[in-house]
Amino acid sequence: MKIALGQIRPKLSPDNLDKHIKFIGKTDADLIIFPELSMNGYKVKDALLEDAFSEDFFKKLNFNKDVVLGAAIKDNGKIFNSALYLGSVFFRHDKVHLPTYGVFEEGRFFFSGKSFNSFNTKFGKTVIFICEDVFSGDAIEFVARVKPDLIIVIAASPAREFKDGKLLIEEQWEAILKNMAILSGGYVAFVNRVGFEDGLGFWGKSKVINPKGEIEIEAKYFDEDLVEIELNHNLTFTQKYFLRKES
Repeated sequence: MKIALGQIRPKLSPDNLDKHIKFIGKTDADLIIFPELSMNGYKVKDALLEDAFSEDFFKKLNFNKDVVLGAAIKDNGKIFNSALYLGSVFFRHDKVHLPTYGVFEEGRFFFSGKSFNSFNTKFGKTVIFICEDVFSGDAIEFVARVKPDLIIVIAASPAREFKDGKLLIEEQWEAILKNMAILSGGYVAFVNRVGFEDGLGFWGKSKVINPKGEIEIEAKYFDEDLVEIELNHNLTFTQKYFLRKES
């Protein structure tokens, strides 16, 4: 099974579908993953009242492969920062942990999701997190307990503080993502956006980490990119076997 990471630069508007379709057409992967709020842009603020989508809008889309994208979803008068899995199955995850500190204001504009859940796809047991979700102890505990085959993390992570030629925030992300891969015995697909919005610059460098905690492929810093990789089912099976033996 092949997955693709669609590292894009969304517009700050609800008019991003064409870019998704363009990237979808560039790959023969079974699944393509886009970043957090890829359909709206990140710093949406008060425009959310007009720019949020209904869930039904996405249920009517028909792609020739599975797609994960990020969107502001309006549901019963509330607006959520959501990730949607479209295609062979439909699944929606609402971001649980909304950062509201420093440059982040999500708690002012979104309602938080209630829980983390796994669901079944052609890749096996699958889990989706959105950015700040993974910086929580409950996400780590969930992954260690559920042991999904594929962990999808979509993000809009801004660049800050270089250290020895590398972003400090990237080092922190890699530590968490590698930990999740090792604890689950599954693959981790991380897709971060690029571009600038309202003074924030997003660094990209999307990546896939294998069940041994090794980075197998990475996208570019700061530029749009599309990278693809075949997932090794035997490696996942082997690592999960070792986890059973150790528990």
